[in-house]
Amino acid sequence: MKKSRNTAENSRTWKFIFRAIKPYMIHIAASVLLSAVTVVLTLLIPIRIGSVVDNIIGEGKVNFDAIMPILYGTVIMAAVAGAAQWISGMLNNRVVYGVVRDVRCAAHRHIQTLPLSYLDSHPAGEIVSRLVADADKFSDGLLLGFTQLFTGVLTVIGTLLFMLTINVWITLAVAVLTPMSIFVAKFIAGRTYSMFRRQSEVRGEMTSYIDEMIAGQKTVKSFCREEMTLGEFDGINDRLTKCSVSAIFFSSLTNPTTRFLNAVVYAAVALTGALTAIGGGISVGMLTSFLSYANQYSKPFNEISGVVTELGASLASAARLLELTGEAPEAPDGDGAVTLTDAAGDVSFDHISFSYTPERPLIRDVNIDVRAGQHIAIVGPTGCGKTTLINLLLRFYDVTGGKITVDGHDIRSVTRHSLRASYGMVLQDTWIKSCTVRENIKLGRPDATDEEMVAAARAAHADGFIRRLPHGYDTMLGEGGESLSQGQRQLLSISRIMLSIPPILILDEATSSIDTRTEARISRAFTKMMAGRTAFIVAHRLSTVRGSDLILVMRDGDIIEQGTHEELLARGGFYRHLWESQFAAV
Repeated sequence: MKKSRNTAENSRTWKFIFRAIKPYMIHIAASVLLSAVTVVLTLLIPIRIGSVVDNIIGEGKVNFDAIMPILYGTVIMAAVAGAAQWISGMLNNRVVYGVVRDVRCAAHRHIQTLPLSYLDSHPAGEIVSRLVADADKFSDGLLLGFTQLFTGVLTVIGTLLFMLTINVWITLAVAVLTPMSIFVAKFIAGRTYSMFRRQSEVRGEMTSYIDEMIAGQKTVKSFCREEMTLGEFDGINDRLTKCSVSAIFFSSLTNPTTRFLNAVVYAAVALTGALTAIGGGISVGMLTSFLSYANQYSKPFNEISGVVTELGASLASAARLLELTGEAPEAPDGDGAVTLTDAAGDVSFDHISFSYTPERPLIRDVNIDVRAGQHIAIVGPTGCGKTTLINLLLRFYDVTGGKITVDGHDIRSVTRHSLRASYGMVLQDTWIKSCTVRENIKLGRPDATDEEMVAAARAAHADGFIRRLPHGYDTMLGEGGESLSQGQRQLLSISRIMLSIPPILILDEATSSIDTRTEARISRAFTKMMAGRTAFIVAHRLSTVRGSDLILVMRDGDIIEQGTHEELLARGGFYRHLWESQFAAV
């Protein structure tokens, strides 16, 4: 059962590889032609050397008139063969690295189409490992395949034909004995594939762990977890070492084993050929040529056996790339999908339900009607479903029951691009791109003028700290904006929203990392910006939502209360309990 599963996986992987190399068939055809030229010229040289030997009859009887033209011709052949081999190698490099570039680009494009559920359930480091390490390993095997496999196969065929012209019986002996090395290589490669596959998986686990620990280094140091982190890393590293040693040890048996078998074959050919030459069956020169051919015939088998082993590792990496590119993308927009333009901001949640896993329902039968221009606050304890509600609104996930409408359109019948372009978001977890401050602010509106950008930064109270940076708005920010404080990163995110100002705003703890004084100023800017626009405000600090038109109180996935601040306090329910828990000491 396991064997048939591996066979099916190999079949899919080979199809994936053939699809990848299809655009380069002209280059491959040219490479094969040049390889054929190289092989033919290389195989003609032993015949000419044998002729030279036969023209050295004895002491003082060397036929220089016959030898010199042969040697000149041999030098020219060697030069042409070398040039053809060099050009063939250049073409092979172009094919291999072009294929890997295309596969990486296709994989990266595919990641952009994957649903958020896939990215939430797979570590980023593991995905990076597939795009980088597995693609590199794939290219190594592919390069060996093109540079050695083509030439090796042509050499075997050509050598066999040339040997047949010299002596049929010795040729048959060589042809029968030499392929034993291929069977040995195939036997070993069949058992190392799973080892290389496991090696790739553990390497991906290590990349993911390193990525996670570097990103969380401040937390690691704060909790004095350095030793424990090192121990966990050593555990993964030890497993990778064992996988790698096993895979490399068994694969390394291929070369010495096949070389030993070929040495035995060569010795047998030398002995048989010598006896035949003594009996007058062939000349000494032809025996020299034959021994050269026997060596050339066995050499490709060594190379091919090495390629077979390397292909095992390459196939394992290609299979992991195939898994990534084969993941089902986010469901495409329907044929009749509506493009949402100039949204008014009427939003309705009609008996919606949702669960990340079927056995654990999270949101149950939620009903909300929001009129254009209303400001809706969503409050409740951690894990009650506030952010999930926002994810559903943005179609990062689709509801499992009911429907959400914007301006009367079911959002599943609206193109995702136009839907998300109608929202402006500021989240608690900020994301800063590795580029200039200017490019970060213009992320949502690349065509905005510098004057509009500066005005947005001033409205967000970010202009002051930006101008204090080494190069102001042209300062390069590192990955995640690590050179900035959390509050500064959040101010940049707010600047983006101030610049875009779409019809519907989503503020998810938008001012959680900002000091109270700046928060008060930004709140006034938000109030001005939100005038006439629908806004969803997720907050833990209830003081920031008391002026909302409607407050939704969530607990365990249900909206248990809704109303204005004064109405909810008057009811004396859960909202009042939350309010008093925050302001009991006031």
